[in-house]
Amino acid sequence: MTKPPRTPSKPLLGDVDAPIRSRARRRRDPAQPQLILDPMPERIEPCLALLKPRPPKGPQWTYEVKWDGYRLAVHIEPSGVRILTRGGHDWTDRFPAIAAEAKRLPVSTAILDGEAVVLDAYGRSDFGMLQQSLGGRGGKRSSRDAIFMAFDLLYFDGHDLTGTELASRRHLLEGLVPPGREDAIRLSEEIDADGETLLRIACEHDLEGIIAKDRNSTYRGGRIGDWLKIKCVQSDGFLIVGYEKSTASFGGIGRLLLAARKGNELVYVGGVGTGFNERSASELREQMDKLKIGKPAVDTGRKRNAVLVEPKLVAEIEYRAWTHDGKLRHASYKGLRDAADEAAVYDLE
Repeated sequence: MTKPPRTPSKPLLGDVDAPIRSRARRRRDPAQPQLILDPMPERIEPCLALLKPRPPKGPQWTYEVKWDGYRLAVHIEPSGVRILTRGGHDWTDRFPAIAAEAKRLPVSTAILDGEAVVLDAYGRSDFGMLQQSLGGRGGKRSSRDAIFMAFDLLYFDGHDLTGTELASRRHLLEGLVPPGREDAIRLSEEIDADGETLLRIACEHDLEGIIAKDRNSTYRGGRIGDWLKIKCVQSDGFLIVGYEKSTASFGGIGRLLLAARKGNELVYVGGVGTGFNERSASELREQMDKLKIGKPAVDTGRKRNAVLVEPKLVAEIEYRAWTHDGKLRHASYKGLRDAADEAAVYDLE
């Protein structure tokens, strides 16, 4: 015999339309630890590469191409993206393509370390092209040609990675920015090769040089030797202390007069009269003419048609060697470093 239906029971919580909620068994102890997440730093002091004449030996060293551009940190935060220069200046608006690509990366929070570059037709980074895309030194133009070559990951989804060894940081970076990307953010790939062989190949392809990194090192700010740079051609920053006029040269600049630091003093190290084009010379002349002075900042000897300027502009100069009397040999002008980049001025030992 069929049993009669049971009387419907009351809904679980009485009111069918009421949300289902649970009740804590007891109040949470305020002293109980929360999930461990590291606070995201406003800025991390960048690790800088120490210049060496030859690549290091040993299995702990890994190698990358040396990129010639502006060192940047890309901060991906809940509120948006920030792009900071080496000196901590906010240049987010100057790299819109990089900022837009950072928003598309599959991560909630991160800090990527890398270099903004513009590549030439052969895939080599060209500092002059990068500067022109930004409107020259002191310019305010945004560059849509610049791409970001990411080579380290310092913060990832709530975790500070600066105390983690490089090999693990690179593993996470390659998951976030896979090799072979052709977007505005790309991976600066590690190259498994003998350092001497890689340097020779880099120089044959007219690259600036290579970077060697200790794969067991943590991330520490400053120039401490965990990262090394080995250059094909010497390139350093020198202060412009004047120029010689010339009616036959671009911008009327016959030669720039350059100085290096020696302790608290400046020392004249010769001049450079090549590497200019019409545009770069015109922009440089405009910058220098705002800084004219009557008394020399350093003794340059007797120079014909010399215009003296305050030593405030840092020129990136490529050179092959030094003469016996301490002057640059086979020097060529590459461009002006921006103040926000905090470029180092060559220090004479």
